[in-house]
Amino acid sequence: MPDPPPLAPALRRALVEVVGPDHLLTDPAVTAGHAIDWTGRFRGATPGVIRPGSVDEVAAVIGVCAAEGVAVVAQGGNTGLVGGSVPLAGEVVLTTARLTTIAEVDADAGRLTAGAGATIAAVHAAAVSAGWAYGVDWAARDTATVGGSVATNAGGLRVVRHGSTRAQLLGVEAVLGTGAVLRDLGRLEKDATGYDLSGLLCGSEGTLGVVTAARLRLVPDPPERATAALGFASFAAAVVAVGQMRRTLPGLEAAEAYRAAEAELVAGHLGRAPALRPPPPVTVVVECAGTGDQIETLGAAVAALDGVLGAVVADEGPRRTALWRHREALTEAVATLGPHHKLDVSLPADALAAFAEEVPARVTEAAPGARTWLFGHLGDGNLHVNVTGVAPDDQAVDDAVLGLVLARHGSISAEHGVGTAKRRWVARQRGDVTVAAMRAVKTALDPAGILNPHVLFGDGD
Repeated sequence: MPDPPPLAPALRRALVEVVGPDHLLTDPAVTAGHAIDWTGRFRGATPGVIRPGSVDEVAAVIGVCAAEGVAVVAQGGNTGLVGGSVPLAGEVVLTTARLTTIAEVDADAGRLTAGAGATIAAVHAAAVSAGWAYGVDWAARDTATVGGSVATNAGGLRVVRHGSTRAQLLGVEAVLGTGAVLRDLGRLEKDATGYDLSGLLCGSEGTLGVVTAARLRLVPDPPERATAALGFASFAAAVVAVGQMRRTLPGLEAAEAYRAAEAELVAGHLGRAPALRPPPPVTVVVECAGTGDQIETLGAAVAALDGVLGAVVADEGPRRTALWRHREALTEAVATLGPHHKLDVSLPADALAAFAEEVPARVTEAAPGARTWLFGHLGDGNLHVNVTGVAPDDQAVDDAVLGLVLARHGSISAEHGVGTAKRRWVARQRGDVTVAAMRAVKTALDPAGILNPHVLFGDGD
């Protein structure tokens, strides 16, 4: 998009008064990195990036913008993949980069409070130092932030055991579109006093409020772990095997799948041999954790499976890390092929294998020069359909994939959010009544409509 007009002098003065001159960035060379998403598919422009250092400063910034009718996009680590946190319509960017404090680590109760700008890796470190673990984890942990994870209800690698971000969320502090501060950090494990507003903000993609802090539930940190890479002849065989492990392996924490094509791509990217050689049609990385000998526990579970073409099992840190590296590097390996469409979907268990087998052909029909890269979280039915070789604004591939998802009673977004990439599809999945209810909530909490107005079900659909 063309560069937006500069901030009006009065608006600029008001924002500087709140955050100081060093924390209002307007140089295009500095702000450019805030106007493109991680995939390179979504590119916008912004007249300014605002860096508040406290919840009170966030509230004052939102109050100024609401009074002036200036749209705001909140941004954390900018690791989003669906155009949900970039200023595609010339909005100002409010970054949570300075809200990084992790406090109130309660080692007895297993909970902590983290600023929206704290990274997921920092939360993990704080949890471990208190004798616990944090149940949400994914490859972008060193950059992705707590606020972004709450905004998208992020899932990641361990949803099969711990659930997504909403399952870890005890409360939030957030600034609503009016500039009012919602202080909901004191909630308890059991609290039945009315609406769960923290749960409502989780997954709202910055359209209802700017999350400034979150109270997070921690989980036990098992002393022993074992990881395995298993080979299967098809997604159907892999789905059956993972279902069996979910029933018989209580310590199962992750079950991640990718195909031979992805195994070869990431092996070339890393300069390392695939986890299984030669790569089977489908590789599944599983991990279990608990007390006692997890190699023995996982080995027994694997031995009881049908259709395993090959297996590598590890409990030592470096060997486990090597197996995980092949899975976690898949997104960055695909990114080396250029801007791509990343379609994060989920399917019922009984439709997952058929979808995985059919979707590459659907993509080829829509765009004969395209290439499909498929991997994801098999334990919770979430697959990432990555498509390269098509223009960023080409909707034909998206329509083909998402149409197939809905035909198989799945969801168009599992953990990345709707953003701008999928907003045309929200009403098709959720229905007009649900969307009208969501719009009513949006109007109640953001009456001026300034918070991320072009995502989820934004104007212009």
